[in-house]
Formats: sequence, C-alpha cells, structure tokens
Amino acid sequence: MSHREVVISPNADLLAKAIAARIITRLVDAQAAKGHASIVLTGGRLGIGALRELDASPARDAVDWRLVDVWWGDERFLPAGDPERNDTQARAALLDALPLDPARIHPFAASDGPLGNDPEAAADAYAAELAAATVPEDHGVVPQFDVLMLGVGEEGHTASIFPESPAAYDERPVVAVHGCPKPPPTRLSLTFSSIGAATEVWLATAGAEKAGAVALALGGAGAVAIPAAGAQGRVRTLWLLDRAAASKLPASLVRLPVT
Repeated sequence: MSHREVVISPNADLLAKAIAARIITRLVDAQAAKGHASIVLTGGRLGIGALRELDASPARDAVDWRLVDVWWGDERFLPAGDPERNDTQARAALLDALPLDPARIHPFAASDGPLGNDPEAAADAYAAELAAATVPEDHGVVPQFDVLMLGVGEEGHTASIFPESPAAYDERPVVAVHGCPKPPPTRLSLTFSSIGAATEVWLATAGAEKAGAVALALGGAGAVAIPAAGAQGRVRTLWLLDRAAASKLPASLVRLPVT
C-alpha cells in the first residue's frame, strides 16, 4: 500500500526550489541503486518552474543525465513546438541544457507529426513506446518509473483526467481525452493504471484556488469526482503544497512539519 505524505512550503517560489532539490536527490538515489533513473514530467506553472529551478541548481550535475529516461504524464495535442505543449516548455526550461540521450526522451506525438491529426493513434503509439521500454521486473505494460510528477487543477483534475471524464474509468495505459473543459480540448494522458506503476507519485500544486480540491482529494473523495485522489504511487505518494494550497487541510493530514 502506498505511503502518503504531505509536505508544505511557505510559498510557491520556495516550493519550486524544494521540488527541484527532491528531483535531484531522487534521481541520484535511483542511479546509485541500479545505474539509471526515470522521471515523468508534468506541465503547468509550478511544474515548469521546478524545472527552471533545477536548471539553476549547483547540484544539477550530480545526476548522470545521460542515463535518465524522460517521459510525460500528459500532453496537449498540438503541433510540434507549440508553446503550449508540455514538452516544448520542458525543453526550454531545462532539457535543452542537459546532456540527455535523445533516445531516452519520450514526448507524446504532435498533431502535425507522422501519425497525423489522430489522437487515438498517438495514444496507442505512446502506449507501445512504454511497453517497449518495460523489462520483466516491471511486471506490467509500462515501466516502474522512479518518480512521476503531477499537478492538480482547481477542480481536482490531474494529468489530463478531469472530473467525470471517461478517462477516469479507462484501463488502457494511455488515452486520448476529448472535450477537456480547459483548452485545448484534445489531449493525451496516462491513465490511473500507468500512474500507479510509478514507485513514487508526487502531486505538486500551489495557490489558494487549489485548496478546496486538495482538501477533497486528501479527505477521501473518489477518483472520478476528484481525479487527483486516484493518483497514487506503488510505494509512496507525496503531496507537495504551498501554505495557500494546504490552507483547508486538517492538521491530522499533514504528516511532516511545515518547512
């Protein structure tokens, strides 16, 4: 059963710095244990901000980036290089500055790519890429990612699984999501089964407008109504919040001291 922890930072800027430090530590530990590491990135202001902080960190090069696999939890189905795509933002914030092996970077297909404007084909292709990267000890159809990062929306969505979305019920590893209530309406997303393959899942969010969704997710809400509640790691589920996002949590849910 996944161990859940809640860690609170004073504000969003310090939270981004804390996330960057945790990424470095987690990847270094994974490489020390098995020689390589994997991370699933998220988008959003905080997720990309954490990557910028990682780029600026003096400890960045403690990680052997040549042996890191980079995946994404979801993506906006837009043309390659579109500034709204998560991989475009991640490359600008961090990835382009790192000595990553291009074969270990795994973006979702773009809407103007070889698969054409076919989100279902793009989802199937990403599922196939995940399956090809698995090894027998993964015991599944996706790798056991070392850490999988997610954001949380004001209404409780995570990745591109929105409340009451068919994606919340889907048991395939990757799905095309249509009719998203936030633009763009068509996206690609890992499902709960793939998210749950990660050793650690980190849900990171900031701002008072997220406090209600955070309280519901941590208070026992169902994954269909509040999808963030359904995101859990195999070993550890870590909620990384600023004080504003944590403002509606009862003290009993905060397992670690305020930092």
